[in-house]
Amino acid sequence: MGARLSLGMAVAVSASPPPSPLPQAGGGVRAALAEATSRLAEASDTPRLDAELLMARALGVDRDDLLLRHMDAAEPQAFAALVARRLGREPVAYITGMRGFWSIDLAVGPGVLIPRPDSEALIEAAIAHFGERAPATILDLGTGPGTLLLAALDHWPDARGLGVDQSEVALGYARGNAERLGMAERVAFRLGNWAAGIDARFDLILCNPPYIGTDEAIGEDVRRFEPGAALFAGADGLDEYRRILPELRRLMAPAGCAVLEIGWTQAEAVSALALDQGFSLRVRNDLGGRPRAVLLT
Repeated sequence: MGARLSLGMAVAVSASPPPSPLPQAGGGVRAALAEATSRLAEASDTPRLDAELLMARALGVDRDDLLLRHMDAAEPQAFAALVARRLGREPVAYITGMRGFWSIDLAVGPGVLIPRPDSEALIEAAIAHFGERAPATILDLGTGPGTLLLAALDHWPDARGLGVDQSEVALGYARGNAERLGMAERVAFRLGNWAAGIDARFDLILCNPPYIGTDEAIGEDVRRFEPGAALFAGADGLDEYRRILPELRRLMAPAGCAVLEIGWTQAEAVSALALDQGFSLRVRNDLGGRPRAVLLT
């Protein structure tokens, strides 16, 4: 509301300070990072990290190289535009086109779910289960850009895998990532709806299904930019578990296991659904100490 004048008396209004300008090309990297970090605090919980990743992208180097060798370089012209995109809540991974996960880097973009560090709990659970053994065959249901499958294949270099997704866009990224990582001959991808049409058995089944309730509050950048089909699963977030769990037993090889990601409040509910299907299970926490993976045998 603007200032009003009443009965001839001026009402003093304190003006809000103008917003800080976006970084301007032509300055140094160090100063531009400091300025961008200040601005990005309004759009991100990790403003400094975001600024560094965007700067590395603008310079065409990785973040480690930026911090070691380029802090005193001139600011690249492209940086300001990248910061502006992040201020519009676009995810950093979509802006840079890459996201690190486990031991690999994955190309990502609009139309695919961005890999999260929490999902590494599924790889950790599988490694703990197999111990000195190694799975020979791996199935990833809802593979997205190949996140879980390619991370598992990187850990077990003699294994082979199949990734299934209902999105052609996601499968395009998955195939490209497999090729870039040198795994194309060890992996196949197919368009499909979960386990439909799959007759083989696998030593390890991985799955990160949608598990967010349709009315559940989530971050603006996630809701606006990431594919809803990879996020939402009915009112209680459990619809896809109800579809997947009855199919898993016929897909598991003897002594095999399945590892499913869950929302951190869903351990009890998903465990109950799994027990109804006759599975034994263990729940593994993520790095934040929250229940994140259910391992079924």
